[in-house]
Amino acid sequence: MKLVIVTGMSGAGKSTAMKMMEDMGFFCIDNLPLPLLDKVADLSENFTETQKVAIGIDVRSGKGFREIESTLKLLDQKECPYEILYLDADNEVLVKRYKETRRNHPLAAGERVEKGIAQEREELAYLKQHATYIIDTSQLLTRELKVELEKIFVQNQDYKNLFVTILSFGFKYGIPADSDIVMDVRFLPNPYYVEGLRAKTGNDKEIQDFVMQFPEAREFLDKLEDIINFLIPNYIAEGKNQLVISIGCTGGKHRSVTLANELYKRLEGKKEYGLKIEHRDMGKDALRGK
Repeated sequence: MKLVIVTGMSGAGKSTAMKMMEDMGFFCIDNLPLPLLDKVADLSENFTETQKVAIGIDVRSGKGFREIESTLKLLDQKECPYEILYLDADNEVLVKRYKETRRNHPLAAGERVEKGIAQEREELAYLKQHATYIIDTSQLLTRELKVELEKIFVQNQDYKNLFVTILSFGFKYGIPADSDIVMDVRFLPNPYYVEGLRAKTGNDKEIQDFVMQFPEAREFLDKLEDIINFLIPNYIAEGKNQLVISIGCTGGKHRSVTLANELYKRLEGKKEYGLKIEHRDMGKDALRGK
């Protein structure tokens, strides 16, 4: 029997993950009272060796949740192997999700949502520290979460707990609030003022050739790649799960898109972390008729 304990922050997507895992062939039990968790080990003989079981637990278990450490030790004593999938998200994202759904946080008890989130993080600290997989859903769409779960539980790929997002943006639309590293590439000549290039984007070869012809562009990428390669092992050691590298130019259409794409090519294939790229503002000028 393959046992996966699904847990994490309320609002981070545990219920969604459980539904996806059920579609992947898991026998799912959600919101199991913690005192019953070790009883699953006693039932293991009722499952086949290849049977997959996912059990969702969270702070709704009440006071018994504080016994999580001793409960997991009981599983170890019963030689019942298990993995822990931990769903997380930034506090700001969690607050926004609660406001959108108009639901109360299970630990808020009529207080502000932020108070419930802070208490929940404290109570879940042990589980997060011992998690086999940590997925930060702050920037993940539902389909992207499904892809990550399939990598782990269907394709059996090695999962990277750190997920790096390379994000291009335009300063005139504001700096992305979730940025960890912000780089300004407005020091490079702007294709916007070159005849025939204004309507194109950094995904077009003409723009890429224009931007990358300048030695400063390649030197910038060399230095940025070097510092990222230095920082990431340290971020991983500190338990960071989400890193957003934002590269901005004036409108987020030409220079930032080109350099974000080039950086993605340089970092693609790294075994230490997952990687994706987004172009936040690339199409906004076209939408505004500019």
